Amino acid sequence: MRQETVLVPGARDVEATLDEPDDGEPSACVVACPPHPQHRGHRGDARLEAVSEYVVDAGVACLRFDYGDWDEGLGEREDARNALRWAADRYDTVGVFGFSFGGSIAALAAATTEVELCAVSLLAPAAELPAGLDAAAALADVPAPLQVLYATRDDTADWEPVVDAARGFDCELVELDSDHFFVGKLDTVAETVGPFLLDAC
Repeated sequence: MRQETVLVPGARDVEATLDEPDDGEPSACVVACPPHPQHRGHRGDARLEAVSEYVVDAGVACLRFDYGDWDEGLGEREDARNALRWAADRYDTVGVFGFSFGGSIAALAAATTEVELCAVSLLAPAAELPAGLDAAAALADVPAPLQVLYATRDDTADWEPVVDAARGFDCELVELDSDHFFVGKLDTVAETVGPFLLDAC
């Protein structure tokens, strides 16, 4: 795997790691949104890395970014949209994946970006963000194939409203026997999210 540190253009200082296969030039890229930055969430999150390794092994790039300074979800949504724009300028197809707070940000960005997305995958997304942004309501405006994964023993994130909203759409809804952090389940996460993204992108 080739890795490169890149800066995502925008009004905020956003740094990212671009993962690409050792051989060939990928035509697709998955943008990966990390969990809550105020709870030590960053682009090196184990769940993001697991999904990245899976898609990169299949020939798809992955851009894992860090958020700029904390901005109640508003700035973080724009960071994600800027990352999607960055990827769209360089790859033919772009998908997005996010975990926890990052799942919410991925939904909100997907619902409001001008970038045409091939797939959206949300892992344990929280419903509401501090600025009043509603990830559950955003699902109605996500035009791409959608996957929502939740953990049966998750008592950390307020995921139920997102899952309830997802039931009303033609999307892939996946229940995993796990806690919020998917301890010991990283392979399961990668083997569930990865094929969904690869099939669509």
